[in-house]
Amino acid sequence: MTTLNAYQQPIGAPMSGWSARPLPPHTPLAGLYCRLEPLDAARHADALFAAFNEAQDDRVWTYMVEGPFTDIAAHRAYIERIAAKRDPLQYAVIDARNDRPVGTLALMRITPEHGVVEVGAVTFSPLLQRTPASTEAQFLLMKHVFEDLGYRRYEWKCDSLNAPSRQTAQRLGFQFEGIFRQAVVYKGRSRDTAWFSIIDADWPQARAAFEQWLSPENFDEDGRQRASLAALRSA
Repeated sequence: MTTLNAYQQPIGAPMSGWSARPLPPHTPLAGLYCRLEPLDAARHADALFAAFNEAQDDRVWTYMVEGPFTDIAAHRAYIERIAAKRDPLQYAVIDARNDRPVGTLALMRITPEHGVVEVGAVTFSPLLQRTPASTEAQFLLMKHVFEDLGYRRYEWKCDSLNAPSRQTAQRLGFQFEGIFRQAVVYKGRSRDTAWFSIIDADWPQARAAFEQWLSPENFDEDGRQRASLAALRSA
């Protein structure tokens, strides 16, 4: 139903009772397959460097603002620098099976007055990629934002040429919103940015699909999924 003002102009839905959301606290978030811990260089940097070195090449860093890092000292300095910030608010992803740090991700562009936040700086090592823990890490942060903090909009942005990131966003339930042309300059090159979002109205359906997908019953004895996340969301 369209809302009209006194001049018969269409305006947005009223937000009576709205107040700014809290800033995200930097606290751990625990799941079945992984947990998220506030990124800490002393605890996580060296193990993360080893995890990223499991890769055959440095392609994980292609679309990141910094990296790759050829030595452990440079990587440790990078982790120290980003861990000290509060926006982006960085988390280490810890594999619940062995307590090993296997990747990082962050909340960023945090805008409490509008209830908007972005998940970004997603850097997953080969030990985390394409595992239930990688999906659960995204779910834990998303659930925290919508349910604990009451935000209205959760964004995903990436280089428009980063096909794996775009595919991941849509697999996780983000809706594609368009391309911002020549939005960023990084690593000496131009970036067109693809925008995606999940809003609070999308969250109940998304949460139900995540919970069904992450259930141990959704995986066979070889760890293969029985139903895809997209199929569960559609159902």
